[in-house]
Amino acid sequence: MPETKNNFLPYRKDLKDKARDNRKNLNRPEAKFWYEILSNRKFLGYRFLRQKPVSDYILDFFCSELKLGIEIDGENHNEQVEYDKMRTLNLNNIGIKIIRYSNADIMCNLEGVYLDLKQKVKEREEEL
Repeated sequence: MPETKNNFLPYRKDLKDKARDNRKNLNRPEAKFWYEILSNRKFLGYRFLRQKPVSDYILDFFCSELKLGIEIDGENHNEQVEYDKMRTLNLNNIGIKIIRYSNADIMCNLEGVYLDLKQKVKEREEEL
């Protein structure tokens, strides 16, 4: 992983305003995931941020301690599979692991998502 000054992750400053707007306008699956699982350090005591600019992207959710990004994918992601693969690869190259869940998973199987995320966080703790 490339070292950065003070463990700072690079980001495009022009994405800050868009990320701020995104935080104010979470879609239903993102809001459900945030309020029922991640907010207020509810998830295993880790602090997650919403709509975090990192590199050339805005991650739906990000935990800096784990260097872990979570993406909630809607139907439009079916049409941008190659872009998502490249995006994930680029983020992996700066040390960030990406986990993806679909809107349907969040809305219909939140307990399963919770259990899967718990397992993946444990694995990430072991990697670091």
